[in-house]
Amino acid sequence: MSSILLQGIVGVSFGALAASGVLTVLMAVGLMPRYVGRVHEAKHITLFENLIIGGTMGGTFVSLFGIYVNDSGLGLFGNFMEIIYGVFAGVFVGTLALAIAEMLDAFPIFFRRLRLNSGLMWIVLAIALGKMTGSFVYFYFKLYETVPG
Repeated sequence: MSSILLQGIVGVSFGALAASGVLTVLMAVGLMPRYVGRVHEAKHITLFENLIIGGTMGGTFVSLFGIYVNDSGLGLFGNFMEIIYGVFAGVFVGTLALAIAEMLDAFPIFFRRLRLNSGLMWIVLAIALGKMTGSFVYFYFKLYETVPG
């Protein structure tokens, strides 16, 4: 029982940490104000923020405890919920990618202010190699697999 309680506390703690990081990224790229502006509901921005925090914490619980809709015995309702989740996740990832792409327009201005005239190719190459190395380590060592409990 104490092990489950400890896992719950760890899950909530890491969920809150991940949620604050996700919310910070969304605010930094300007995605949250764009969502709120698109639906003309500025008075409910706190609700939008809370929903993102709740979704991130829920995702952390699902990852931590290995809960899957297919294994829950919900049948067709579970499949329907997976389709709904897929649509919302796709919209979220798509809008996030577009917001980040728009933010990339700020890099040339940033580099000009730093008076960084040469070496941009090496900076971009270093970022790409770092991402590639991280992905390689993640998949080669199978870090995506959950630890048996």
